[in-house]
Amino acid sequence: MTNKLVPIDPCVIKDNVFTLIGNDWMLVTAGTPKSFNMMTASWGTMGELWHKKVCFCFVRPTRHTYQFITKAETFTLSFFDETYRETLNLCGSKSGRDIDKVAATGLTPAVTETGSVYFEQARLVLECRILYTHDLDPQRFIDPKIHDSYPEKDYHRMFVGEVIRCLARPER
Repeated sequence: MTNKLVPIDPCVIKDNVFTLIGNDWMLVTAGTPKSFNMMTASWGTMGELWHKKVCFCFVRPTRHTYQFITKAETFTLSFFDETYRETLNLCGSKSGRDIDKVAATGLTPAVTETGSVYFEQARLVLECRILYTHDLDPQRFIDPKIHDSYPEKDYHRMFVGEVIRCLARPER
C-alpha cells in the first residue's frame, strides 16, 4: 500500500470540517515553486457556492503570505496529522520574512500540475483557484465581540477558492 497522496473527489472527504480547520489547523500556501510562503490558519470554511466546491480562507495583510496570495491565481490548504503540531505552531508563529520555514520545519515542498505548492507530508491537500476576494469591513460586524479579534485593526482579506484538485493519503 502506498503512502503517497492520490487524487480524490472532494465529496468523499470524511473529516468534520469544524475539526479539520478549527482544531487540526492547516497550512495556507501561495506563490510559485521558486518563491512561496505558507502560514498556519485555523479560520476558514468549505462548502458549495456558485455551483462549485469551494474553500474560504482568511489572511491578514500583515502576514508574509498575504503578498503571495494576493498575486496568485491559486492557493493550497494542506492538512497534517497530529504529529505535525509543532510544525504548524512554528509556521503560525514565525514569519517567512525572518526564517526559512521549509528549512526550519523539514517539510518537503511538492508542486501540482498547475504549479501550486503543497507539502508531501500532508494527509490532505486542497488546491484552489481564486474566484473572489473581499476585505472584511469592521462596520459590518454585527457582534461587537468580533472587534476583539482585531486589536491592531489588521482586518483579514477573504479568499474564496474553487477546489480544482484534492489529494489525500489512501485509507488503510
